[in-house]
Amino acid sequence: MEVRFSLSGFCRFYSATCRPTNAAAILSSVLLLAATACSTSKPAAPPPTAAVQLPESKELYATIARLDSAMFAAFNRHDAEQLQTFFAEDLEFYHDKGGLADFQKTMAGFRSLFEQNKTTGLNRQLVPGSLEVYPIPGYGAVDAHLHRFCHVENGKDDCGTFKNMMVWRLKDGQWKVTRVVSYDHQ
Repeated sequence: MEVRFSLSGFCRFYSATCRPTNAAAILSSVLLLAATACSTSKPAAPPPTAAVQLPESKELYATIARLDSAMFAAFNRHDAEQLQTFFAEDLEFYHDKGGLADFQKTMAGFRSLFEQNKTTGLNRQLVPGSLEVYPIPGYGAVDAHLHRFCHVENGKDDCGTFKNMMVWRLKDGQWKVTRVVSYDHQ
């Protein structure tokens, strides 16, 4: 798009009695004002250096840490009945190798895993210092952590450390996991 300015066109637009010298002064003022307005726009904000995190509640952290410990104590005992009490019936469990599983499929998976590992010493340990807990207002909390699973295979410990995130819902005074994202399985 081409834009042309002429003093005669400017004068015709604003006034029939416009003199070229006045028109030049007015046009210069308008252009100067426009240039000044463009140059005084707000400077761009610097890029963020770190994500802003909500303050952690010590009580919430202690609650989720206690629940995590109890949940995986049941896992380490291979107690599927007790383990399932920590999960909501509308559970969605996302696993980067196994895909998506609902409550029934997840519980069947735990039972099968425990059956296959009766004598291998399969256990899970939270990696110390890795648990992060954040509130979800009006819902519950989310936790992210690293955990290490070990079992004995061919007479040797076989261990792996993986990433995990769980969404906890507080409903009717009960905490239940509604979403799990288990990832970084190599």
